[in-house]
Amino acid sequence: MNSGAVAHSIVKAHNSPVYCMKVITDSLLATGDDDGCVKFWDTRQTSCVMTVADNQDFISDMDCDAEKRTLLAASGDGSLSVFNIRRQKIEQQSDNMESELLSVAVVKSGRKVVCGTGDGILNLFTWGEWGDITDRFPGHPLSIDSCVAVSDSIVCTGSMDGIIRAVHILPNRFVGTIGEHKDFPVERMRISSDGNTLASCSHDQSIKFWDVSHLKTLRVDPSGKKKRETPTKKATDDFFADL
Repeated sequence: MNSGAVAHSIVKAHNSPVYCMKVITDSLLATGDDDGCVKFWDTRQTSCVMTVADNQDFISDMDCDAEKRTLLAASGDGSLSVFNIRRQKIEQQSDNMESELLSVAVVKSGRKVVCGTGDGILNLFTWGEWGDITDRFPGHPLSIDSCVAVSDSIVCTGSMDGIIRAVHILPNRFVGTIGEHKDFPVERMRISSDGNTLASCSHDQSIKFWDVSHLKTLRVDPSGKKKRETPTKKATDDFFADL
């Protein structure tokens, strides 16, 4: 990073195009391709340390637990795969959800896993119970292509309609709109290391940055009334004011 030069390059790392990547530690990363193959790479070596090809369609997104022991891979075949990083093997695979799983995020101190689907539904898994979902939250008009945890209970979702939404998990509530990419789908989002800034990209060839620091302290009333709604609304108002 200091020199700005490529330190290492692996030609034909996958047999098909790489669809997503997850940096696990300083020396370990995982990649998923269009054919459903997941590979683990140790940056100190010149070859992959683990290859698993149990999915029937593209690997759309990946996330891991705080201890970096388990990698979760969402797939276009509608399943969620669970990998044991230390033992270098796949431990379990969920049932087919009958809809593409396009994004995944770990929330609730590692107790819940949220997956965005092609039908615009957020599927919720309970950690360790990977066979089937334990809850679901519909409401997005189109597919949920990206999902990022910004706090222990709130995720930001990027949809095919180009809108970035803040969603509280359990209780499941829409808490506001962060911004949008106009008529282009939100392809990918990432949160900064301090959790204050969200970056999003789209087919409009732009990368946008959003202040989401207020979401870390936002609380939702289980009875249905949202608390501290003003900061989220202000973020939306500021966005449209800039336009």
